[in-house]
Amino acid sequence: MAAAMASKLMHAVQYDSYGGGASGLKHAEVPVPTPKKGDILLKLEAASLNPVDWKIQKGMFRPLLPRKFPHIPVTDVAGEVVEVGQGVQKFKPGDKVVAFLTHTNGGGLAEFAAASESLTVARPPEVSAADGAGLPVAGLTAHQALTQAAGVKLDGSGQQKNILITAASGGVGQYAVQLAKLGNTHVTATCSARNIEFVKSLGADEVLDYKTPEGAALNSPSGRKYDAVVHCATGIPWSTFEPNLSANGKVIDLTPSPSAFATFALKKLTFSKKQLVPLFMSAKSENLDYLVKLVKEGKLKTVIDSKHPLSKAEDGWAKSIDGHATGKIIVEP
Repeated sequence: MAAAMASKLMHAVQYDSYGGGASGLKHAEVPVPTPKKGDILLKLEAASLNPVDWKIQKGMFRPLLPRKFPHIPVTDVAGEVVEVGQGVQKFKPGDKVVAFLTHTNGGGLAEFAAASESLTVARPPEVSAADGAGLPVAGLTAHQALTQAAGVKLDGSGQQKNILITAASGGVGQYAVQLAKLGNTHVTATCSARNIEFVKSLGADEVLDYKTPEGAALNSPSGRKYDAVVHCATGIPWSTFEPNLSANGKVIDLTPSPSAFATFALKKLTFSKKQLVPLFMSAKSENLDYLVKLVKEGKLKTVIDSKHPLSKAEDGWAKSIDGHATGKIIVEP
């Protein structure tokens, strides 16, 4: 089986230099990867795009990422195990899974991909491939922001917290609203006018149109101060957040810019109890497994903006760059 797969070619979408956006993506026939020790080979059923994918292409993480060209982008996938590498214990051919492929390796825009056993979890029949593929980067980022940085207990125990979620209709935001409501929280959310009803349907207690004066000022309609902000948008200065925060309020910045680090350092220096906390997602399989189980139980849903065949992956890529997707953008081989 192994030798047979390795000699086969598969369709993949890759880029061979920085820049170029959607038109920089090239369709290619490349060898099916061979699973190394501790890896599993997946036949992909769905992959989901994240803004970090095109930011890597744009060169925002150079020279670290991508590790080499040509690069097959995308990390969040669901599929079926077709082959296991040496030492793999948890999975066997035929198992349905969700996996995170890491930003150094990528590989999601293809028919097959090699995933590390340590970042792969079982996908029950109740969870579709697209719903599972939406979870890794966006779901884990929302989960980490709420549970670690904001200290929300998702079993509903713990004191009530007031949480603000910016850009609540996006990939991370939609999961953050739903997860926050599993905890003992009052959720204020911002989004564009067209998505207000959608964000309310996810469970947000109050929703602000970010283009109105109140929305731009982030003022809670019920007059609350926020214990934590899950900041999924960009371009909002600290001075806008500061008056809206409770005494120990935190802004958890998911797309930290150089100025965010300056603010972070300054707040540390001035011993301010209000803080800006840059967050970088660290993928843990037990957290991914927890999210998949929530989807299975109907407590969390993946909202899908659009689905694109692998042959038109560039359409999904362009949509992600455009920045107005409601929920997740899915590519299907």
